[in-house]
Amino acid sequence: MKKMLAALAALALVLPGLGGDQPAPKKEDPGHNIMRKKLEYSQKLLESLALHDYEGVSRNADELMTISKKAEWKVMKTPQYELYSNDFRKILEEMTASAKDKNIDGVALKYVEMTLSCVRCHKHVREVRMAGGGAGVERLALN
Repeated sequence: MKKMLAALAALALVLPGLGGDQPAPKKEDPGHNIMRKKLEYSQKLLESLALHDYEGVSRNADELMTISKKAEWKVMKTPQYELYSNDFRKILEEMTASAKDKNIDGVALKYVEMTLSCVRCHKHVREVRMAGGGAGVERLALN
């Protein structure tokens, strides 16, 4: 067993170098990175929900709340975008309250609402960007 683990560890160290010349990873913008984190915590939240892990629900909802308050979260400045962001935070607060009450149905409902909120906001961002920003839309730099 120990030999097998050692062999797997050695293989894990060697495999990345076998690909030859790999292009350097491109630098991702902060907005993309924050969305990756949001997805990660959303998945962990769903796992906690499925396992009836109320502490996990609260912890991951708190992480999402923290992310939603970072400057990188604000990819554009429109009234609708602000509404979606505020709605997302309100849903997280309600989800945390349901987890505290050990109300799995409440947590599940808030998870669905959170997901719909994300989908609506992403749709809004795509539409505004496809329209070239629209009149009166202030885009925030993500450098």
